[in-house]
Amino acid sequence: MKNLLSTGLSALILTAAIVPFAEIGSVSDALAAQPSIAQIKSLITSGQFVTVDQAKDTTGTARIVEKDGQRILEFDGAFDTARGPDVQVVLYRGDSVPVSIDEADYIVVGDLKSFEGSQGYVLPADLNLDDYGSVAIWCAEFNVTFGYADI
Repeated sequence: MKNLLSTGLSALILTAAIVPFAEIGSVSDALAAQPSIAQIKSLITSGQFVTVDQAKDTTGTARIVEKDGQRILEFDGAFDTARGPDVQVVLYRGDSVPVSIDEADYIVVGDLKSFEGSQGYVLPADLNLDDYGSVAIWCAEFNVTFGYADI
């Protein structure tokens, strides 16, 4: 009786697994219906933050990814930087960023959302990333760069 119950239960489980697969058609159809990780989010570039002449280190990783047709600048969970007023995220034309920057050499991505932790910023669709070599954390009030990542 125990073997009959076990065999019947196994047949029921096997049938439940096969019937949905049979409705799909083929393995290639099933895989095509599911987006891969690469389709969901693809890495464009990344770099590690370095500190620029500050007592408080800027740490973590900046990366630009493409997701759902948008380019997003992301900071990872290890991101941390100095505190200050009017802190901005900027894209800078050079690969390294000096303490003070000229207006012609950067564009503002947005206000820094948090001094620490993961965060993301949608980049304008018409932005040419080849024009910029780094992302910087910059205090607009005092024209002071806290840190940057070469991207």
